[in-house]
Amino acid sequence: MLAAVPFFLVSMLAFAAEDASRGPSGVIFLLQIIVLLACGRLMGEVMQRIGQPPVMGQLIAGILLGPSALGALWPGLQHTLFPTSPDQKAMIDAVAQLGILLLLLLTGMETDLAVVRRSRGAAFSVSFAGIIVPFLCGALLGELLPDTMLPNPEKRLITTLFLGTALSISSVKIVAMVVREVGFLRRTVGQVIVAAAIIDDTIGWIIMSVIFGLALHGGVDLPTLAQSVIGTAIFLVLSFTIGRRLVFRVIRWANDRFVSEVPVITAILMVTGLMALTTDAIGVHTVLGAFIAGILVGQSPILTRHIDQALRGLIVALFMPVFFGLAGLTTNLTVLASPGLLLLTFGLIVIASLGKFSGAFLGGRVGGMSWAQSLALGCGMNARGSTEVIIATIGLSMGVLNESLFTTIVAMAVVTTMSMPPMLRWALARLPLSPEEAARLEREEFEAKGFVPNIERLLVAVDASRSGRFTARLVGLLAGARRIATTVIHFDYEAAGPLSDGTWQAERTKAVVKEGAEEGDDAGPEEPRGDPAEIATRVEKPSEEVIGVEAKKGYGLLFIGREPASEGDTFHEQITRSATEFAGPFAIVIARGIDRLETLGTSLKILVPVTGTTASRHGAELAIALAQASQGSVTALHVASGERRARSWQRHVGAALAPASSADAVIREIVRLGDHYGVEVKGAVRSTRTPQEAILRQLEIGGHNLLVMGVSPRPGDELFFGEVPAELLARAECSVLFVASEPLSSEPEPHKPLTTKEPRAALHHS
Repeated sequence: MLAAVPFFLVSMLAFAAEDASRGPSGVIFLLQIIVLLACGRLMGEVMQRIGQPPVMGQLIAGILLGPSALGALWPGLQHTLFPTSPDQKAMIDAVAQLGILLLLLLTGMETDLAVVRRSRGAAFSVSFAGIIVPFLCGALLGELLPDTMLPNPEKRLITTLFLGTALSISSVKIVAMVVREVGFLRRTVGQVIVAAAIIDDTIGWIIMSVIFGLALHGGVDLPTLAQSVIGTAIFLVLSFTIGRRLVFRVIRWANDRFVSEVPVITAILMVTGLMALTTDAIGVHTVLGAFIAGILVGQSPILTRHIDQALRGLIVALFMPVFFGLAGLTTNLTVLASPGLLLLTFGLIVIASLGKFSGAFLGGRVGGMSWAQSLALGCGMNARGSTEVIIATIGLSMGVLNESLFTTIVAMAVVTTMSMPPMLRWALARLPLSPEEAARLEREEFEAKGFVPNIERLLVAVDASRSGRFTARLVGLLAGARRIATTVIHFDYEAAGPLSDGTWQAERTKAVVKEGAEEGDDAGPEEPRGDPAEIATRVEKPSEEVIGVEAKKGYGLLFIGREPASEGDTFHEQITRSATEFAGPFAIVIARGIDRLETLGTSLKILVPVTGTTASRHGAELAIALAQASQGSVTALHVASGERRARSWQRHVGAALAPASSADAVIREIVRLGDHYGVEVKGAVRSTRTPQEAILRQLEIGGHNLLVMGVSPRPGDELFFGEVPAELLARAECSVLFVASEPLSSEPEPHKPLTTKEPRAALHHS
């Protein structure tokens, strides 16, 4: 079967050659795509297996298919597969041009500004020094080049500026990939390297866009230069203020309003195109608009992992191999047979490497990094990778570079990129882990695995009841402290009679959420993860189907606050239906005691029963997050078995714990959980005949106003969490929050009516 592949390929090429004689051939175009994808994938796999970036394999695949290898060994086949006719080249070039914009979009999406904020001091000094030193070296080289090596000697200044900038930019994609591969992405020096590369990319694309604008006008014209610089500044300011919120709203609107497949990807591509056209209109290159669009899209609070992977898959699987393959095709290594060009290429590699290394090393020392850390910074910032290839391709298309200079820059990019991984691994292996860094890594590992930190979007189903208002306040606290986008579905509260204006009640609920969000924002973590939470509210009729429809738009947790909520120890049918419709983690809130009189401003005094299970841990995590947001308190209660006497104890942050029993271990875990949020957790271990009696007793003597309990739904047609939660539902006098981090059903039937009226014979009150 494999022997038939060459015969089939030769037959297709013969047919394509005959078809091409009549004009641009769609068959040749498809063959070009297939060959570039196949070769790029194979060479990328080889590179990755030997510890090199896959993008280098795609570039090398293009070089092998071009005049450097295939063209020298079998020129007839190379010219048939990649003809030089303008009409035929235009077809594949169009894919490459679109690929440039999408690659810049992807690069922007991978730009984590939070990393820059955390390491901004050292990162800015490393980036600035790492740009200035190689830029000056590249500019000096450009001034010393003989006229015969320039595409247009009259525009030497443009080529000089271009060379200086090309030598000074690092590839954030390559840098981040290698740092992640060696396990240093969360280390301090790793974050400084990535942050500096992000700043490099951002500054570099701004400078390159201005230089491209100068190239379009043929030289340095002060009015044109002023227009480009001022226009770029205004574009950046508007993008990161008004444009930021506008992009968020467009993505959210597309996600929530359309029912067809992947509407968010369409919205992202349209935003990218419009921003690229905007930068083109102000006289700079479209790549800047695509890059900034990627940064804004990557920070969207509802950009789900599925959408991100789908868009990334399209770019990585199709456009990257085609673009870098074509860049390799344009590279003609045979020109390096000229001693002058070979010497220039060698000099370019030396200047680029030494300039970047010395600049980054100097910036690290100025930024307060140690000698070993600065050495790692110098090694890590030396990868050009895809960034230089994109720049060189654009420069060639605009006439700033000729094919000889293009080849030398691509060769420099390949050599510096492939030498960077082993050098960085060598430098990072000599960096010890400090105690402060170890503590930060532990905290960040917890954040990555935690329940609350991974909630990206909240859905809230409430009515105008007291439970609805109390739920709105709790949601506001959580959304404000954690910066979580929230959608509130407000149902008419029929128990109090028909409302004359449901919209007014919904706006009142929204106001409660926003007041809670402001309170939570003030008490939240020092480094919030995004913009203030966006709150959207709408009025719906009392029908559960709307929750199922809304849930498909992507939410991490559903809050339910409606009345009537329960009938004794049984949840009301509307609560059960709401939970079933969502088919994901949900929380049920019931307002009692003081919370039926007042929902705003009261400090939460929370009791959370803990058993050591995942469900109870998630409940404790949510309780601690609410306590942090409201500046309240948390008591973790564990009911121990046996004849052990009741005791209470409190642990201050940093105090030692004596490992006495499994009960102490359970409490100790929750105390450490509180430490991560900066909340002091009191622990209580009690032994009584039944857990529910211990919990009710602790509620009474502790003066708690909220019971938070992590629960697991039991199989069945009715909403049932077990005997202990059922009895607490019936007997607790304070407000109750049940947290079910597992969905009610893994295969929900949204519109099937549930039976909740049959009594449970197994449940008895003590």
